[in-house]
Amino acid sequence: MKIFNSIKWRLQIWYGFFLALVLMGFIGVSSQLEYDRQFHNIDVILSDHTRTIMDFIGRPPRPDESERREISAPTGPRGGFHLPPHDIVNALFDKTGTNGFYFVIWSQDGEELMRSINAPTDLTMPTDQIWTRMRGIYREQFVPFPGRQPVCIILVGHSVATELKEFHKSIIKLIAWGFGMLSVGLFVGWLISSRMIKPIENISTTAAKISAGDLSQRINVAETESELGKLAAVLNSTFARLESAFAQQKQFASDAAHELRTPVSVILTQTQTTLTREREAKDYKETVEACQRAAQRMKRLISALLELTRLDAGQQHIKRKRFDFKETVHESVELIRPIAEEHGLKLISELAPIEITGDSNRLAQVVTNLLTNAIQYNKPHGEIRVKLESQNGLAVLTVADTGQGISHLDLPHVFKRFYRGDKSRTGASNAGLGLAICKAIVEAHSGIIEVESQEEVGTTFTIRLPV
Repeated sequence: MKIFNSIKWRLQIWYGFFLALVLMGFIGVSSQLEYDRQFHNIDVILSDHTRTIMDFIGRPPRPDESERREISAPTGPRGGFHLPPHDIVNALFDKTGTNGFYFVIWSQDGEELMRSINAPTDLTMPTDQIWTRMRGIYREQFVPFPGRQPVCIILVGHSVATELKEFHKSIIKLIAWGFGMLSVGLFVGWLISSRMIKPIENISTTAAKISAGDLSQRINVAETESELGKLAAVLNSTFARLESAFAQQKQFASDAAHELRTPVSVILTQTQTTLTREREAKDYKETVEACQRAAQRMKRLISALLELTRLDAGQQHIKRKRFDFKETVHESVELIRPIAEEHGLKLISELAPIEITGDSNRLAQVVTNLLTNAIQYNKPHGEIRVKLESQNGLAVLTVADTGQGISHLDLPHVFKRFYRGDKSRTGASNAGLGLAICKAIVEAHSGIIEVESQEEVGTTFTIRLPV
């Protein structure tokens, strides 16, 4: 059934079940206590009446007790007894009432010696050893007359029909009270469970809206310190990252399409222009060369996009070997040095030997990319400083130039894909993916890359890698 699939209903059922158990236990204990209370009072009175009869049986008669009947029996302290006088019987027992106390006395051999008028006619001498018993609506006590050998058995009883009726009324009241408490408890439990489940319903509703495409939805966190509040905060953070990832993906696809559109447009324009009429061989050659340049640009862009995609998906193979990072940086510096000298730039390196674990080829790609940017955006006769040192258990590499710098508006976005804030940084060979690839490679090595820049002063890139 669907009702058992609901957490709210399952909580309510379990809550109602345990509440019913508690109320049943309470009603049972209360009923037993009430039963014991009522019949304890009756038992005390029965005992008093029994002792009174025993007192009269066990002592000699007085002269004024003319109505006392003497029963033939051995005399002396061991066996003689006398029945109580009728005036005592009338004082203790109701001769005419049907709900009063009654008594019966039997001899040892079962002969009935005396009984009150209101004693039930179906009474027989008890043979069991239980001194107090319930017989229908009658509560009875019977004891042998004390002595070395019992010579008579005394039974005193009382009709408890009224007490049973009152007891049954009390049970009905307790049951009615229990049902009332159960109803109130279930209602309160429903309110509590509804309040407790409401945040989960909000989470489910918000998740459904996000699944439908509205990534801007967030869960309303009312109780941040509760378990559900913490869960909602975590989910909101996840939804925020999800929205950001989708936005980046959308922007990435748009930027990639924009970057690819230019070389494709060049190829189409060149071929259409060439095919409109006959041309000389030189013109055909120029068209083919223009198409080749556009295709090469597309190839570089596609290769960069594939590399970024594989790095994001963790599919790009990153070697994990110990190597001297100094040698990797030195090789990259020497590779770029001729280009720097060609641009009239001074390349200075200060490298300390540091061993790290990772992919030397990938990190060499990062260093080469940073040095290429430092050359491209430097000032004439400027300089580039490369420094490698150990700080707090990290290998710290800095690449600083004396170039034009980066605007403070563009600085937070330099590692974004296809971002080119400065017009001077645009061009046929620049797609805005180099620094994004550098960041992905460094993060794949559990490192971080940062940038500091001041316009017309220079830019410094810092890489921190675990040793």
